[in-house]
Amino acid sequence: MPSTAPASRSPWRSLRYRSMRWWSAANFVSNAGTWMQLTVQNLLVLQITGSAAATGLSMSVQAAPALFVSLLGGAAVDRWPRKLTVAVSQALLGAVAFTTALLVALDRIDLTSLMVLAAVTGVIATVDGPACALLGNDLVPVADVPSAIGVGALVHSAGRLAGTALAGVTVGFLGTGAAYAANGVSFLFVASVVPFLRPAPGAGEEPAAVAPASPVRAEMTVREGLSFFVRRPRLVALAGITGISSVFGRNYGLTLAVLVTGPLAGGAGAFGTVSTVLAVGGILGAVLGARLRKPSVRTVGLLAAAGALLQVVAGLSPSLAVLLVLVLPMAIVESVSDTAGTAVLQTDPPPHLRGRVLGVWSSIGTVWSLGGPPALGLLMEWAGARGALIAGGLIIAGSIAGGLLVRRRGGPVPLTLAAREGDVTGREALGTAA
Repeated sequence: MPSTAPASRSPWRSLRYRSMRWWSAANFVSNAGTWMQLTVQNLLVLQITGSAAATGLSMSVQAAPALFVSLLGGAAVDRWPRKLTVAVSQALLGAVAFTTALLVALDRIDLTSLMVLAAVTGVIATVDGPACALLGNDLVPVADVPSAIGVGALVHSAGRLAGTALAGVTVGFLGTGAAYAANGVSFLFVASVVPFLRPAPGAGEEPAAVAPASPVRAEMTVREGLSFFVRRPRLVALAGITGISSVFGRNYGLTLAVLVTGPLAGGAGAFGTVSTVLAVGGILGAVLGARLRKPSVRTVGLLAAAGALLQVVAGLSPSLAVLLVLVLPMAIVESVSDTAGTAVLQTDPPPHLRGRVLGVWSSIGTVWSLGGPPALGLLMEWAGARGALIAGGLIIAGSIAGGLLVRRRGGPVPLTLAAREGDVTGREALGTAA
């Protein structure tokens, strides 16, 4: 009997495919342009208004559509051809960037026009975000999706660093409008690459798949995506784990800033060192997460609980040196957990529902991002920085442990869903059981 070569666990295995290499390069260019624009946009609002509050408002206006329009955006992603959707949304984002650059060059930009353009960008992003994420996954076999997600996280981090650095250089030599124009070019570059992308052999196929059921009606409603999400125990569990972790365990920019500058008597430089270690840990975690082949909600939960316990110990740190030792594994565990959770989220639903599921997730995530910091701030007011870290970590770990106990006693709840023609519904190969 011939021996079978072991499947690759390399974090870079998704880059074996030519289209994935081109897609990653295009995403790096696009991320660099986006972060260049975001950096310059904050400076531009400050220049126009001189108000930090107005700067925060412009960011909120751009993020707000994710709360209200993401469900419709996800439905559009499910309804329209993926490559066409990405190409058109990227072109539209480029048009917004070029419009802003022109208004800046003509000195016709004001706060109102900036807010309108930010809102338009946010609306387009509700379609562009899930479409781009799913297009990248469509290019590789299912077993390599975690690698594609991990590579995407690395590309995002590298693009953020490059874009932030280039923003200052571009503004200094060419002016503010040039940064927006450069971002417009980056979007057009992505749109020009998309038509040439080809799925790798085996992409979209899953072993041990069951035969698809009879096709459902052609309409793709938002209600169908919501119904699937709330009736899918593993996705509800994933949302719970991610939500409670986001509120009580991931706002390190707030909790660790207060801990370092308060009880540990450090300054801005010390917190900058902590932030650098967090960034390095995030990159290392993305590499480790890309090695996963069978991510599961259980994996996400165990990693989140481990990170929460590290957070508890960090809250007890007697010195900055001890905190730095703990911050690196905290960031690594969080990043691996994020990669595993994203892989489950993007591969668990059947193909015809994935856009809407990501739309539901985007709406939920916006609620966390808006409500988490104020809730954590109140906890810090009551318990202090150390108390917030310790209490938050215990809440996360205790909630996850309680959820695992309830699941063991209750057992899994099956969900039957009619499939569209051509969908593959067997998920055994991914091992995504909670």
